[in-house]
Amino acid sequence: MKAKEIRDLIDFIAQSPLDEVHIETDEFKISVKRHSGGAKMELPSSSTPFVPAVVSTSPVATPTSKPEPQTDSTEAKPSASGNYLTIKSPMIGTFYRAPKPDAPNFVNVGDEIKPGQVVCIVEAMKLFNEIESEVAGRIVKVLVENASPVEYDQPLFLVEPL
Repeated sequence: MKAKEIRDLIDFIAQSPLDEVHIETDEFKISVKRHSGGAKMELPSSSTPFVPAVVSTSPVATPTSKPEPQTDSTEAKPSASGNYLTIKSPMIGTFYRAPKPDAPNFVNVGDEIKPGQVVCIVEAMKLFNEIESEVAGRIVKVLVENASPVEYDQPLFLVEPL
């Protein structure tokens, strides 16, 4: 694909109502995120084979008044049983609590977490995306079973803010 075609594709995506688009081929990988205001393009060199990297994404955590089952944002919300925040899945995929089947979990109930700390992995299309916490707090409950499918914006953890 030529540079002009890539620019035209990015311009077309920018005019669409989508907030985030990821396109990946054997030759290149393009990620366009409207909320960050920029586009990123990665081209592998011709001497090295293309190997997808682990992508780190994180849900946004902000307290509000009450929980909602499935909303259109990745905000953390307090639950009705207390001032708990919810860490939600930023994508559709398979939820994993640990980096490998025989490795310890990233976090367990009772663990204190801080912003930027990896709390789980969501595997989507053979890419393992590390989900980072945007809040500081203590894990109160894990809402999803290990190796279970998750939907976009599905609650994953309840966190008691510190």
